[in-house]
Amino acid sequence: MQQVKLCFSKVKIDCIKFIKSQETSTEKFKGKEKMIKSFLIPICFWIAKKAKSRRPYFIGLAGGQGTGKTTISSIIKIILIKYFKLKVFKISVDDFYKTRKDRSLLSKRVHPMLLIRGVPGTHDINLMLNFLKKMKSKKFKSLKVPSFNKAIDDRSNKKNWQSIEERPDVIILEGWCVGAKPASAKSLKKSINSMEEIKDPRLVWRKYVNQQLKSKYKKLYSQINCLIYLKANNFSLLQKWRQKQEYKLRLTNKKRSKNKIMNKKDVFNFMQTYQRITENMFKTMPKFASIVMHLNSNHQIKSTIYKNI
Repeated sequence: MQQVKLCFSKVKIDCIKFIKSQETSTEKFKGKEKMIKSFLIPICFWIAKKAKSRRPYFIGLAGGQGTGKTTISSIIKIILIKYFKLKVFKISVDDFYKTRKDRSLLSKRVHPMLLIRGVPGTHDINLMLNFLKKMKSKKFKSLKVPSFNKAIDDRSNKKNWQSIEERPDVIILEGWCVGAKPASAKSLKKSINSMEEIKDPRLVWRKYVNQQLKSKYKKLYSQINCLIYLKANNFSLLQKWRQKQEYKLRLTNKKRSKNKIMNKKDVFNFMQTYQRITENMFKTMPKFASIVMHLNSNHQIKSTIYKNI
């Protein structure tokens, strides 16, 4: 307990500052200090201990749309750097989306729904595997990491890519489908929502996505040393939280004419593409994730369960 208090005194200012940067005039984070002290600092002690034996230590952080993956992973990064003096690099699986042009070609070759970013098959996994290989190399040299601009639904210009100058001690990969397992062939036969029923009656899209989880994504996720899962109560909550995310994105990009920010109906349609894998993760992730963080309906962490310690 004394260690947690000491850690909190060292990281409080930076953590609170980051959280406030994510707030809007109408949306404020409640219970900031409790979240940091009761949940995130203990997780960081756990990570720091594990990271001593394996460098870089590769963490996957998963959770449905709007669960707060970016906020939580960013705070964990701040604590690991500030208090534990570790070199940490955080990246989102979203930054490895295929370009809009590549997704357009994929949609013509396989299925029109693959134009929509998000599901397995719409990321450049080869680019990500190459990135990890270079990050883990003992002969590490500086490298550039891509970024994706959701406002224009395309990869950012190379001049805006992030540069890494030092080999990290900890790598955090966050994303909604990080660590996701493929579903059974039998379960694919029944449509899970109206979108699948109308747009994928022959199961082409869902079979392709599932096959991606069985192959390239499995190879990527097998490299994860620790998997943290943010578990919401249900899918409808995620839809609500995702709408709030889009609202914040609209506020920060309202002056840009080329933005592709979604309205309420767009969010509902967009999230139907995520529903099958998200609901499968509700069932499977608590069984094999290293740490499960249960979220309440107010978007706060209510409990944390540690496994495989």
